[in-house]
Amino acid sequence: MKTRWALLSVYEKEGIVEFAKQLIALGFSILASGGTAKTLIAADVLVKDVSELVGGKAILGHRVVTLSREVHAGLLARYIDVDLKEMEALGLPYTDLVCVDLYPLQAEIDKPDSTPASVIEMTDIGGPTMIRSAAKGRRIVICDPADRTPVIDWLKNGEPDKETYLNNLAAKGEFVIAKYCLVSAMYHGQGEYDGAIGRSVGTGKAENGQQGKFNHYSTDSGDPLALENFKLIAGMETSYNNMCDLDRLLQTATHVAATFALSVGQVPKFAIGVKHGNACGAAWGQYRQDVIQKMVTGDSLALFGGLVMVNFTIDAKIAELLLTYGSEQRRLLDGIIAPEFSEDAIEMLRRKGDKCRFIVNPSLEHLKESSLDRSLRRRTVRGGYLRQTNYTFALDINHPGLIKYGLASIDQECDMLFAKAVGDTTNSNTITLVKNHQVIGNAVGQQARVRGCNLAVNLAGYSDHETEGAVAASDSFFPFYDGIEVLHHAGVKAILTTSGSVNDKLSIEYCQKNGIFLYMIPDSIGRGFFGH
Repeated sequence: MKTRWALLSVYEKEGIVEFAKQLIALGFSILASGGTAKTLIAADVLVKDVSELVGGKAILGHRVVTLSREVHAGLLARYIDVDLKEMEALGLPYTDLVCVDLYPLQAEIDKPDSTPASVIEMTDIGGPTMIRSAAKGRRIVICDPADRTPVIDWLKNGEPDKETYLNNLAAKGEFVIAKYCLVSAMYHGQGEYDGAIGRSVGTGKAENGQQGKFNHYSTDSGDPLALENFKLIAGMETSYNNMCDLDRLLQTATHVAATFALSVGQVPKFAIGVKHGNACGAAWGQYRQDVIQKMVTGDSLALFGGLVMVNFTIDAKIAELLLTYGSEQRRLLDGIIAPEFSEDAIEMLRRKGDKCRFIVNPSLEHLKESSLDRSLRRRTVRGGYLRQTNYTFALDINHPGLIKYGLASIDQECDMLFAKAVGDTTNSNTITLVKNHQVIGNAVGQQARVRGCNLAVNLAGYSDHETEGAVAASDSFFPFYDGIEVLHHAGVKAILTTSGSVNDKLSIEYCQKNGIFLYMIPDSIGRGFFGH
């Protein structure tokens, strides 16, 4: 029986001794690079240093170790007569398995004191080259410590479906190297090059039949609120629109949490209902029941078939409110997202055909200012994409740039903050009305701000809400005071907006004349055109 060789060369040594021993028990002989070889020898593992194969130790300050024809011949040689004879003549062994991890390039880039020189020194060349050679040679490629145990199990089981298994490992190797090289190109290119590379974490139904399925890819950000960390525990598979709505819900939820954390020092309980990415019901407060009652009655017509997100556990009592409060018939929802569900709540909320999705993420119960998504945003356009930093502004009521014309009550201020967090994370232009901790009108995507004011008031009336005493937030400045006039006639008592219009003075004078509290933050700081 011919000797099977495994080449181990890892930067992080944790677990490598145990892995090597398992390979030896399966009949492998171990070949290892300098640092890995020392670790294995210290643990009494029989190992051959790769320097014995290549005819010399590492050179050029350890820059050249495994970059040799002897190493790569063992990885690339085919199992055919001509290659077998040549390898035998050269006295070189075939290498059947490669276990490699890479220098932590991203970690070095992320260091506050990193420099181009330090990044270059932490750029791995030998590791990626070995992985690619092993992938091309269809060897057993391990570039992720999480794959070590599955590979051992696969070997013990007699290597079933070998061609497919090796192909999948090779593809993962190429993926890891592509991601590694992209990080390097983006760093050194300083904006000239960009990209995103993802790992498949699921598929689902496209919203339109002719589009078939959609694919969900993760960038492995480590974010506990990344969409792959939201688990579907009951109900039918999520659709493309469900996933988009979930992302938009997270923007609103995290902005609500960040705003209250900054301004009040604690995050209240809240519930947000969306339809096509825009809040059509939202409320905050101390008690779960009150929050749910106000959310479902915010715009009950629009909420039909929508998604709901809360930052507290949904039990049978909350489920009953979601189903029936303010409605003569059972309320139909497309999905509910929460930190946790009780089993009886799920049974109560299930729809015929399992059309209601139940999605959990425990992190929703612990949202705070740092929960805002600070990752880069990319938007596909024809022939390319646009990239910008994410929208992360959350207004602190004590922000030095916030000018207050009149002093609203603490409750009014909290409602204004809530209105801004909701309005800033829906389609611009937006006017949002809130009264007694409840969104009563959310006019999104209006081309004229005065029309947004009219629509917000009309929406509130359509849902039988009294606008007298409400507060309003605008995601940008009022170009004229006509919109403020509409809100005033509807009984709005306090407005949070941005400044920056040539007519700001007229708006301020109108509010002061009519007893409206007006809070203004410069548009350059507080504009909320998120969902344009």
